[in-house]
Amino acid sequence: MEIATTVAPIALALIMLGLGMSLTINDFVRVIKNPKDFMIGLLCQLIILPIVAYLLLMIINLPIELAVGVMLIAAAPGGVTSNVLTKFCDGDVALSISLTAIISLISIISVPFIIFSSMDLLNFDYDSKNISMTNIALKMFFVVTVPVILGMVIRRLATDFIINNSKLIQKVSVILFIIVFAAIWIEEWDNVLSFITRAGTIALCLNLIMMTIGFYVAKFFTSGLPQQKCISLECGLQNGTLAAFVGTQLFDKIVFIVPAAAYALVMMTTSIIFVLILRKQS
Repeated sequence: MEIATTVAPIALALIMLGLGMSLTINDFVRVIKNPKDFMIGLLCQLIILPIVAYLLLMIINLPIELAVGVMLIAAAPGGVTSNVLTKFCDGDVALSISLTAIISLISIISVPFIIFSSMDLLNFDYDSKNISMTNIALKMFFVVTVPVILGMVIRRLATDFIINNSKLIQKVSVILFIIVFAAIWIEEWDNVLSFITRAGTIALCLNLIMMTIGFYVAKFFTSGLPQQKCISLECGLQNGTLAAFVGTQLFDKIVFIVPAAAYALVMMTTSIIFVLILRKQS
């Protein structure tokens, strides 16, 4: 999986750079002033999502490699795509951006913790000498945190240019996301096809369950319908590129990344249907 190993880090860094360009200090100040909606979104995505994924693995029997791959996508933060689709369905875009940004920054700690904890719970025998939480956290810092900060600096220095080209930046991020998974599918097509068939069911279940949980938890605990739409999409749209990057850093087999590839197909389909339904009702 040489292509995926090379493409994923570059694509992820560029996607996170684009995310940083969409941020200002006010996005973080907003969270401090109105923390309730944000905390509900964080709870759903950072805690409930991995728990639901693990419970599904207890119900749906999968090979250990695919099971670990499911936890990879469950540990990933929301993706930039969620910000775009939240805007399309008249959701709370500011909340969506804040959730994506802050959980992405937290991910350098949360993702390694969730992955290593789940590998222990799944009794997955890995080489602790070659795979460490500290090493993967450091790698994530350089491809996640540093590009976000750099993007914010660029936004500060060239605000008008970035605002005028914000749609282009979003489109580039989506294209990079597609390129990563196209590389995986093309390079390992024979293997991926059979694995996706096996991982597709749990990917669909996880996606639908989390979008439903996000929507109804937000219904009872957040400010209103725009926040419901936002949190539902944040729970359903994960950063598959980040999951692919972590998978390529930890393992040398494509099978670990296959659930992320299956989830990417599922989440784009279900989220677009979700957005179309909401737009039709409004």
